[in-house]
Amino acid sequence: MLIKLEDPKGKILFKQIRVGKNGQLFYIYKFRSMVSNAEQLLDELMDQNETTGAMFKMKDDPRVTRIGHFIRKTSIDELPQLVNVFKGEMSLVGPRPPLPREVKEYTDYHKQRLLVKPGCTGLWQVSGRSNVGFEEMVELDLQYIQNRNIIFDAAKNIKNVFFFFVFGSKNAY
Repeated sequence: MLIKLEDPKGKILFKQIRVGKNGQLFYIYKFRSMVSNAEQLLDELMDQNETTGAMFKMKDDPRVTRIGHFIRKTSIDELPQLVNVFKGEMSLVGPRPPLPREVKEYTDYHKQRLLVKPGCTGLWQVSGRSNVGFEEMVELDLQYIQNRNIIFDAAKNIKNVFFFFVFGSKNAY
């Protein structure tokens, strides 16, 4: 309700096309954390990108709403992705699903991230999240892909929960 109260023009749930395993496109679901016309405003902000590579990250992104800051810090915005997990498009742990415009900039090396189902959480979230550059994120994702197993996944989920409750999610933006 708070999402709708702050920006009545937009929907509560946000859906966006992402790239999954083997390049398959799917809609990812999130609680909307930005103004309803955020995608149209992106072009004006591209020169303020604060990360490297194919991603766009901006710590004080003016498109993020007040409630959006809160739901991003707490990762509540990610909860609807459980629908993607139930549909078989994502897993709980794995590389975050990229946008098609990001994949267009990938090298063959970067495309190795697409060999597995994308996940709701991954190594880069517990390794600095938004403070990790693109190349380091790819390295962490490939490390995960090479070492993944049920015990490794469980350890990452436990580490995520521990870090959230002890340190908060200060690197989420």
